Amino acid sequence: MILRDAVHGLVSFEADEERVIPQLIDTPEVQRLRRIRQLGVASYAFPGGEHTRFAHAIGTSHVMKLLISRLRQIHGELPFWQQVTSDRAQDALAAALLHDVGHGPLSHLFEDAILGTKHHEDWTEKIIVDPSTSVHQKLASIDSHMPERVAALIRGEHPLPYLARAVSGTLDVDRCDYLLRDAHATGVRYGNFDLDWLFRSLRFAPALDGQAPGLAIDGAKGLPAIEAFILGRLSMFQQVYLHKATRSAEWMIRTVLKRVSSLIASGVRLVGTPRAIVHAAHGEPPLLADYLELDDAVLTVAMHAWASGPDADLANLSMRVRERQLFKTFELFGEQALAEGRAKALEMARKVARDRGMNPDVFVGLDVASDTPFGDGLGESLLVVFSKGPARQLRDVSFLLGRLAGQEISRVRIIFSPELREDITRVLGS
Repeated sequence: MILRDAVHGLVSFEADEERVIPQLIDTPEVQRLRRIRQLGVASYAFPGGEHTRFAHAIGTSHVMKLLISRLRQIHGELPFWQQVTSDRAQDALAAALLHDVGHGPLSHLFEDAILGTKHHEDWTEKIIVDPSTSVHQKLASIDSHMPERVAALIRGEHPLPYLARAVSGTLDVDRCDYLLRDAHATGVRYGNFDLDWLFRSLRFAPALDGQAPGLAIDGAKGLPAIEAFILGRLSMFQQVYLHKATRSAEWMIRTVLKRVSSLIASGVRLVGTPRAIVHAAHGEPPLLADYLELDDAVLTVAMHAWASGPDADLANLSMRVRERQLFKTFELFGEQALAEGRAKALEMARKVARDRGMNPDVFVGLDVASDTPFGDGLGESLLVVFSKGPARQLRDVSFLLGRLAGQEISRVRIIFSPELREDITRVLGS
């Protein structure tokens, strides 16, 4: 299989161990990813951000192929039982392709909005290990134990630490692709980094007590590349993922879904509601087959139906989402952004809505978004090695990463209907 990719150029999967990719691509579960956008509603702010999780899955598989190639260039120093065999490469490629196969529609907001639904990681594992799916059947036809191995690898579990973190980690093939792809699609160049040089600078960290080693960065060559990778992720969160228009649209859709669940649970019948949402609203776990029927288009059609439904507030909000009549935001800083301050600000905004005869649960809300660009163990799991002296942690050899280590970036915003803008801005800004 040979493909042309907007980010990586020519992408091919032709070797024997790579044939698992074209076999899995044609399964219904993977094809469903064509109907789910990678960035959800970010295209409301960045018109080019319409790329799909299918394209990202292909790109992630290609990055895994590049990583495997680099690992084989340097694994000769390891005992053979710690090297990248063809079977291990095949598992890793399958895991890279399937890591998002359980994703719900509209990025991450769906699983947060429908109470009782599993996270997409749980659905991914379910799809891989359930004998009824085509994905499982393809994997099992290669090796009956392959579905369990692939699911474990996606969870970050593998006897070889350097493979365990290749799919699920901070410097993993998932992030390597989505940063480049999201930056390309949105036009935000800050997310670009030198993937080729980053992989070229990979080494194995010193092994301890005969254990398999993890990966490390060549301190003489790779420090600027890993700094660019981490700073690129920071920039993408600041510029794209936490953009006020994106967060506003996500909050509105999340509120739509929560109101739908509440109405259905109280006995209201909403025409056009997907079965998975109906079951979840009644406290019943959605069936896998019903969950796999969900995608961006299905949810968009449902919101179209809700826009002419019996509940006025739901209809109002659904129509605004459909026509991109986004809510406005007021960002909180300093003490106002702390727990007590944000609670006070939210209540002040809700009072404005009540005084105007508008439902504060629908037309006013609090949005808190945060990320730690250099955290979750990267400093300990990815060391820096030099020709002389011991391996060191990234934060100890990089001034930039030393300052960034453990720092959380956050945005705290009050979100509200445009009709309330003048009054809310006045009471919150005073």
